[in-house]
Amino acid sequence: MPVKLNNYDLSRYVIILTGATDGIGKEMARILSGFNPKRLILPARNKEKGRNLLEYIKSTNGKVDNVEIWEMDLEDLQSVKNFANKFIKEIGELHILINNAGLIVQNQVIKTKDNLELQFQVNHLAPFLLTLLLLDTMKKSVSAELPGKIALTSSEANKLGVIDFDNLNLEKGAYWVPFKTYGNTKLMSVIITKELSRIVRNENIATYSPHPGAIKTNIGHKNNFYLNYFLNILLKISGAESTIEQGAINVLYPVLSLENKETGKYYNEGIEDEPNKVVYDQEVAKKLWNVSEQLLKDRGMI
Repeated sequence: MPVKLNNYDLSRYVIILTGATDGIGKEMARILSGFNPKRLILPARNKEKGRNLLEYIKSTNGKVDNVEIWEMDLEDLQSVKNFANKFIKEIGELHILINNAGLIVQNQVIKTKDNLELQFQVNHLAPFLLTLLLLDTMKKSVSAELPGKIALTSSEANKLGVIDFDNLNLEKGAYWVPFKTYGNTKLMSVIITKELSRIVRNENIATYSPHPGAIKTNIGHKNNFYLNYFLNILLKISGAESTIEQGAINVLYPVLSLENKETGKYYNEGIEDEPNKVVYDQEVAKKLWNVSEQLLKDRGMI
């Protein structure tokens, strides 16, 4: 049975949601704006898509007074740092951070200007950086009565993933197994979610790693037409395809639901589920955290 959202009063909450210009993020932005947030910040790298997003929210909810489009590009770590610095300086208050943006690249290695494999940066390292930079701000903003929430959107593909510290950045080349690199990065999301929950366990902050479901979006826009056509056929054959709106609800449900007291958990379509068993390996978790931090330090980001 699909999970459903109640009406929530978010008038005391400052929220950041990434990946809001397309797909499930667009629906999440629409839903969140309807819950009257104190401020809803939607980072976008494409200004036109940002304007279209505001128009979409306006045409469906009519509530854009507290919604703001800010510039940020996850393919550029300096852009992420600039966004965080501006946010800390101009707002300085944060209660909910939803790292939702992501992409799939099949059978090729695309490098960013930071000399990082595209999926590794967009799906893992850039949201990790954003979270690190904003963590102190959230700690100061939350309380037992107004707890903080951090979510990193994951995928069932995490169960296909491996953590190979010699190939995190695809130094050995692309995997030819479908969804392999994507699954690796989504496994990283679940691991970081769990490790972060341990780090902030006394800070009134809960962490979540939700899988929205099998949904047809433009997450594979970097792939060629034929590959995306094949992936869409796989979705249909699986029989598990959800609507974009339900996918958005599936991500928001564990974050907003008062019933979810557990932290650091993985959720499959709104229901707590068991992730890849590697998630429970504390040594792997600490090493992934430390290696990720070092990659950011090497680039002068933290």
